[in-house]
Amino acid sequence: MKRSRRTKIVATLGPASDSPEMIERLFRAGVDVFRLNMSHLPREKLPEKVEVIRTIEREAKHPIGILVDLQGPKLRLGTFADGSAMIEAGATFVLDGDPTPGDAARCHLPHPEILQALEPGHAILLDDGKLRLSVVETSENRAVTRVEVGGRISNRKGVSLPHTVIPVPAMTDKDRADLDAGLNAGADWIAVSFVQRPEDVAEVKKVCAGRALVMAKIEKPQALTRLDEIIEISDGLMVARGDLGVEMPLEQVPGVQKRITRSARRYGKPVVVATQMLESMITAPVPTRAEVSDVATAVYEGADAVMLSAESASGAHPIGAVETMNRIAEQVERDQIYWSIIRAQSATPDETAADAIAAAAHQMVDALNLDAIMAWTNSGSTALRLSRERPNATVIALTPRRETARRLALAWGTHPIVTKDASDVDDMSFRAAKFAVREKFAAVGDRVIVVAGLPFGTPGATNLVRLTFITREHAEKA
Repeated sequence: MKRSRRTKIVATLGPASDSPEMIERLFRAGVDVFRLNMSHLPREKLPEKVEVIRTIEREAKHPIGILVDLQGPKLRLGTFADGSAMIEAGATFVLDGDPTPGDAARCHLPHPEILQALEPGHAILLDDGKLRLSVVETSENRAVTRVEVGGRISNRKGVSLPHTVIPVPAMTDKDRADLDAGLNAGADWIAVSFVQRPEDVAEVKKVCAGRALVMAKIEKPQALTRLDEIIEISDGLMVARGDLGVEMPLEQVPGVQKRITRSARRYGKPVVVATQMLESMITAPVPTRAEVSDVATAVYEGADAVMLSAESASGAHPIGAVETMNRIAEQVERDQIYWSIIRAQSATPDETAADAIAAAAHQMVDALNLDAIMAWTNSGSTALRLSRERPNATVIALTPRRETARRLALAWGTHPIVTKDASDVDDMSFRAAKFAVREKFAAVGDRVIVVAGLPFGTPGATNLVRLTFITREHAEKA
């Protein structure tokens, strides 16, 4: 299952990709990680979906990542007496704690904690930003607003608060139950929605306790004010541009995407760019030119992965969407401009042995024109540090832990393989060379870099780099 690109593809499963046959076709077309969206997937179906993916994984003999995406707190209005109301621009509109059905002058907001957190000047967006209110006056159980952008609003529409730090945890009771189900089913990554502060991620990491890695979805402006803290505590990031584009001016989103992508790389954390990447392919067999450019931009910026949402979950052309994304990534990575951008963003190595060795391996790849770095890794940290350097070579991650291999399926430029740990330095070099030939990354006469830590099996102990020549014996044993 050698991929000819380093950027990974994440695809969301849904009604259009529900059958085992379709999931396997998506994997063969290029999917590296499958996203299970708990906003739509019934909890009781989660183990079944995971088992389908694991069956495909066993048949393909290649690790596949599973990302369980928690729904997070959904803020919604109450109901209207007539089912909806027309709210005029310039009018006064009141949100309060009275459960009585609303009208054109007021509506119930069934979130008392929000009413208490609102302050004059805060914006309130309704129905994905179609209507905009500005808070004029507040009390403990009531907020008076001025309608800046009016329109028709109906029952239970969503509420977004771009200026308000919501005093509620990122995990609801539903999320806690979904998280337990995801961990029990064997999820590799857990995505936390509507992260505002590092404590939101810490809560989920405490529950996971190492059973899965935790990804913070950046979709609220409040998260940007504490971005470094959130990145530091998270295992990965997602630029969730859908809600981010609702809660902040659209023209600011591209810059925020670049900022998050570059910050995540500086910290050595995988980053996924998501939402509306090939949106028109939900109905059309080909994307727009602007969508192709959007995907290409994310790849040029060095994102670890690009993600499909409705395109693969409910669209008419899920396979075509994956194939299109695959072709775009392959073409970008063949462009010399791509490598000049990637190199220009290189982060200064941390003052650790692992980072020094990762930087040295990158220099050896360039100096010797090598195609593979063989990384023996237990926790995955060695492979992630090498990935952070963005070498023009594939990082083949050799690990005795299947869960590590699955998690690394998301990381840029990694090709994970599950194998027993090395017994000594000679065994380390010989089997690394053998796997390089078996996976078609090297041939007799080539050289590969081998990176490992001594003693073997010790997490985070990267302290050895070795250059190995591929011999006929390696090829025969492959």
